Amino acid sequence: MSSRIHSLAVIEAGAAIGEGCDVGPFCHVGPQVHLGSGTRLHSHVVVDGNTTVGENCEIFSFACIGKRTQDLKYKGGKAYVEIGARTTLREYVTVHASTLDGGKTVIGNDCNILAYCHLAHDCVLGERVIMSNNTQLAGHVIIEDRVVFGGMVGVVQFVHIGRLAMIGATAKVVQDIAPYVLADGSPALPVTINKIGLERNNFTPEQIRTLAQVFKLFFRSNLRAEEAVTRLRAEFPDVPEVAHFIAFVQASQRGIARPKTDQ
Repeated sequence: MSSRIHSLAVIEAGAAIGEGCDVGPFCHVGPQVHLGSGTRLHSHVVVDGNTTVGENCEIFSFACIGKRTQDLKYKGGKAYVEIGARTTLREYVTVHASTLDGGKTVIGNDCNILAYCHLAHDCVLGERVIMSNNTQLAGHVIIEDRVVFGGMVGVVQFVHIGRLAMIGATAKVVQDIAPYVLADGSPALPVTINKIGLERNNFTPEQIRTLAQVFKLFFRSNLRAEEAVTRLRAEFPDVPEVAHFIAFVQASQRGIARPKTDQ
C-alpha cells in the first residue's frame, strides 16, 4: 500500500516512510526519521532528529517529536527517540531526545499521550501507559507498564513509577511510586491499591486481596521499609506480584513515597 504525502508536507531527503503512512499538510519530517507502516501524521506535526516511530501510530496536530533536549548539560552527539507501535500522541505533545550521546527517550507500544503532555530527555515509558492532559515528565523518569496519570501531574527527574499505578490529577510526584497503588496529592503519596485498574487488567479477586494486604503491611504499619519487606517475603512467598513489588522497593534510588503512620 502506497503512502499518502500531502503536497504541502516537507519530507527531508533520507527520511524513511513506511507503507500506508498518511502525512498531512504542513508536516515536517526530518532526514533521520523512520515512520513505521500505517502511521498517520495529522497536519502541522514535526518529527525530527534520530527518531523512530512504530507501526500504526497516530500523531495529532502541533505535536513536536525528537527535537534536541532542553537540558543545558547536553554536549552534542547522537541522541534518539523511539516510539512503539500503535501509540497515540495528541495535540501539542512534546517528546525530547536524550541528553546523552547514544542515549534514548523511549515510549512503548499502545500508549495514549493526551494533549499538551511533555516527555523530557531520557524518559522511558513501558506499554499501555495513559498520560492525561498536561502531564509533565522531567528527565530520566521511568514509567512501567499500564500506569495511568490524571490531568496536570508533574513528575520530577529520576522518579520511577511502578506498573499499574494510578496517579491522581494535579499530583506532584517527587519520590518513587510503588506498583499497584493509587497515589495522590502534593507530594504524591499512596492512598490505596489501584483496585479499579487491577480489575480492568484482569487481576483476580484473590490477587487483589493479596495486594491490599501488601499495601496495609508496607504503607499502614509502623515498620521500616526493610522490616516490611522481610515480612512480605515471609508471608507471601512465590507470589509474582509481591516479588515485583519487593524488587521495585529494593531498587529505588529516590526512596519510596510512603504516608506517615501513627507512632
